[in-house]
Amino acid sequence: MNSRFFVDRPVFASVISIVIFLAGIMGMRALPIEQYPELVPPEVVVAAAYPGASAETLAQTVSAPLEEQINGVENMIYMQSTNSSSGTASVTVTFASGTDPDQATIDVNNRVQQAVSSLPSEVQRLGVTVTKRSSSILAVLTMTSADPRYDATYVSNYALLYVLDELKRASGIGDAQLFGQRDYSMRIWLRPDQLAQYNLTPTDVATAIREQNAQFAAGQFGAEPNPDPLAFTYSVTTGGRLPDAQAFENIILRSNPNAASLLLKDVARVELGAQDYAFNATYNGASTVPIGIYLQPGANALATLEGVRARMDELQKSFPDGITYAIPYDTTKFITASIEEVVKTFIEAMVLVFVVVFVFLQSFRATLIPMIAVPVSIIGTFGMLLALGFSINLLTLFALVLAIGIVVDDAIVVLENVERIMTAEGLPPKDATAKAMSEVTSPVIAIVLVLCAVFIPVAFLGGLAGTMYRQFAVTIAVSVTISGIVALTLTPALCGLILKNTHSKPWAPFRWFNRGFDKLTNGYGAGVGFLMRHSILALVLFAGISFGTYHLFATLPGSLVPDEDQGSNFVVAILPPAASLARTTEAMQTVSANIRSNPAVADAVTFAGFDLLSGSQKTSSGVAFVTLKDWSERTEPEQDGRNLPGAFIGANAGVRDAMVLAFNPPPIQGLSTTGGFDLYVQDRGGGGTQQLIEATNALLAEAAKRPELAGVRTTFTASVPQYKIDVDREKAKALGVPIEQIFTTMQATFGSLYVNDFTLLGRNYQVSLQSEAQFREKPEDLKFVFVQSTSGSMIPLDSLLQVTRVVGPDLIERFNAFTAAKVSGGPAPGFSSGQALAAMQEIAGSLPEGYDIAWTGSAYQEIQTGGTGAVAIGFGILMVFLILAAQYETWTLPIAVILAVPFAMAGALLAIYLRGLENDVYFQIGLVTLVGLAAKNAILIVEFAVMKREEGLSAYDAALEGAKLRFRPIIMTSLAFILGVVPLAISTGAGSASRHSIGTGVIGGMLAATFIAIFFIPLFFKLLSRDKTNKTGSSESGLTGDPKGTGVSGDNRAEGAASPA
Repeated sequence: MNSRFFVDRPVFASVISIVIFLAGIMGMRALPIEQYPELVPPEVVVAAAYPGASAETLAQTVSAPLEEQINGVENMIYMQSTNSSSGTASVTVTFASGTDPDQATIDVNNRVQQAVSSLPSEVQRLGVTVTKRSSSILAVLTMTSADPRYDATYVSNYALLYVLDELKRASGIGDAQLFGQRDYSMRIWLRPDQLAQYNLTPTDVATAIREQNAQFAAGQFGAEPNPDPLAFTYSVTTGGRLPDAQAFENIILRSNPNAASLLLKDVARVELGAQDYAFNATYNGASTVPIGIYLQPGANALATLEGVRARMDELQKSFPDGITYAIPYDTTKFITASIEEVVKTFIEAMVLVFVVVFVFLQSFRATLIPMIAVPVSIIGTFGMLLALGFSINLLTLFALVLAIGIVVDDAIVVLENVERIMTAEGLPPKDATAKAMSEVTSPVIAIVLVLCAVFIPVAFLGGLAGTMYRQFAVTIAVSVTISGIVALTLTPALCGLILKNTHSKPWAPFRWFNRGFDKLTNGYGAGVGFLMRHSILALVLFAGISFGTYHLFATLPGSLVPDEDQGSNFVVAILPPAASLARTTEAMQTVSANIRSNPAVADAVTFAGFDLLSGSQKTSSGVAFVTLKDWSERTEPEQDGRNLPGAFIGANAGVRDAMVLAFNPPPIQGLSTTGGFDLYVQDRGGGGTQQLIEATNALLAEAAKRPELAGVRTTFTASVPQYKIDVDREKAKALGVPIEQIFTTMQATFGSLYVNDFTLLGRNYQVSLQSEAQFREKPEDLKFVFVQSTSGSMIPLDSLLQVTRVVGPDLIERFNAFTAAKVSGGPAPGFSSGQALAAMQEIAGSLPEGYDIAWTGSAYQEIQTGGTGAVAIGFGILMVFLILAAQYETWTLPIAVILAVPFAMAGALLAIYLRGLENDVYFQIGLVTLVGLAAKNAILIVEFAVMKREEGLSAYDAALEGAKLRFRPIIMTSLAFILGVVPLAISTGAGSASRHSIGTGVIGGMLAATFIAIFFIPLFFKLLSRDKTNKTGSSESGLTGDPKGTGVSGDNRAEGAASPA
């Protein structure tokens, strides 16, 4: 393109930038806002219920048949099932990242249908559900009643009928569900003594209910065909299902010819109760009903929750008196605080960049040009992010903060060259701009191509880390591309319009700065000349730096992402095995009070009857979700969310019966429950639960000896007190008692027998049979329960059963179709998650034959993404080499550019090491950025050195002149970039850990690339482009170009020392 094209057409150039800017503004308004993009692998959950069944029964009869059919479904990476003695079983199937969750649900459902026929009939009657699980929890909403007339059952059903569906229909909501849902149920509380008095059994009661609580289709009067014409056709309706408790009380169990009837209310108490009583929740100590709200993929988290608040405010107007709502757990607070911190960093970076530019250019007019160009590049990026389906999240915002220092480079490269030509040659602004563009167009295009070549291939990496890289890489690539367009269009046009060729004498501080910088430039030239004359020494130094880089990279502790203070904590209470819900509820009330006494705590929501570690219902476990006060109110180190778990554990050390643990939430919600790592010890040899617990305990004992590990524990226990009942089958057969009737009677007495359904307020609810509490407290109560023989005799149930007290598991988990024990833990202070995983891998080698470990959650993802960073860096270096080889039409010269990368790597690794940080995904993203930035600096030197070679200078002189000519813009752009990143590295508040990781590494790398690598790049150029005419002449030694070894060539001394006013 003609170098004067946009210089002479400033309006055309302005229009291009205005269009880009407006597209960015529109994109910014439309883009969704979230903490992270869709990182967590999709999950599909298969749930079934078998009331009264033990965990072992569920594992054998429900989970095993389901897993057998589900195993191998397309894109599945692993599956895990949880079987609880509460009578519930769930199989969670996890799919590879990027899998369509809707299609995955269909695929799993098709497999489940093949297994349904092999499930117990009771499970089939209750139904098997297949749903996709949303891991993107947005908030937890609570509904609390201050009026004693409205208990938790009423509030739960009110929420189900009038709130839950409204929330599901709200814009941006993916799902909403009640925790510990207490659906209405018609509870038939049997009195076994009364049943025996009337020679009835629970089976007789269930039969009567099914007979009289049923819906029938009675047809029509006068329906066609009819040979006699009729004036009307009438539909026939029947009483159908019973409407309320009073109607159920009047169910006839027995009727005599004399019209005497035995009604259900004569042998049982009937009430409208709850289907499940095994869960209690509180909000700041008061009974509450919690509702989980999940975000729809691609929705704007902030706008969605605002919509939820607005809708709840409308619904609250019609709430019964005394019922209120609150949102104690709100993930958007962390998102908002994190984004505000990044925006603050963004503004600070912009200010620092422009200060550096002004110091070097020393002209308000000149500084105005990048101040106009940079916002166009940054804002314009949002338009392309919208077109690509991205969102505004922490990763894209981090990329834009780094992009400030990158995109300003292109404007500075053009501007600095225009200023240099105006000063050295006295040309007017437009002519100087035209000449400058003829010189820098190629370097600008090369820089854009190289940076895009570094980042674009990274966008095609798979897995969780690949998704994170993609968000970052594409954002940088788009901003750099727009920056290149602006640098070749708007920047030259502004140079021609704004710059003046009359340079007044600089201010005194600037004159001092210029003199100092001239001396620095001469010193730099001398250093470059010294290394070029002592090549062997320089190569030895380079080898040492490269070896140190490799050593640091190999030994630096690794992790997936750093822990963050997210403004919340989890506190878990574990009571003795088989502890009742009443004991757990009492313990959680104490835990809640102790937690709320901490000045850093805002709210606490507690669940009694829920085991967070295994994700299942368990009467002996409880959890508290603790919301902390705003970050601005927690300024002391001990009030940081990452440090508070220790304080919560200490505050609850005296809680009776309960062991209390506390955790900082995992940095990526959905990958882990409590942070740290999760794995399963699999019983691949069928050794049984006792051998599995022995193998697991041996693993824990070895883990306790390792300094890298802390808090390693298992959720699996086989020491839960239980009763084993053996049926005397011979006696039962001799007495004519069907075996099935014995177990049905036990389920209706000690469990909960589902009979059929009834309709209330337009919804269907279950009718359940169960004995009154006083008849199911202990094994001796079996004597009050009778079964009927085929002869009509009533046989006491305890005469047919042998009851033995045993211990066993109340929770059985399976992983990838093998019985397994879940083990959780984390790194000890001073160690990384990567070191903890390596230690566990080593310990696992000592497991007995037939046992192995399998990783899950964040640990699985960390292991899977372990080599992603190296692949990304390798791809980046390869693409830089290929692009430069194509541009220079040589295979050797690009090596001079590539060899700048190890210096940047060394600086980044050293900075992270000295600050005690880890080699995580954010740091690796920074390394990929450094590949492009280090190459950019090298390109500026090599490009001008090539131009000097074409002018006839020797390799030595060309390298020296190229280095000196580009020294000022390299220092200016690098300092602008480094200072622009400093706010990331020193930031505080929400999300600061990730900002520290990426900022520290990039600063260290750029310092090394700027102040060390630029001494070696001219040497590499010289060695790779030797004089062909005289391999032993003066150009090799540098004597002709620099007889005194000062590093300043005689012919170009004046030009090299010149600096813009």
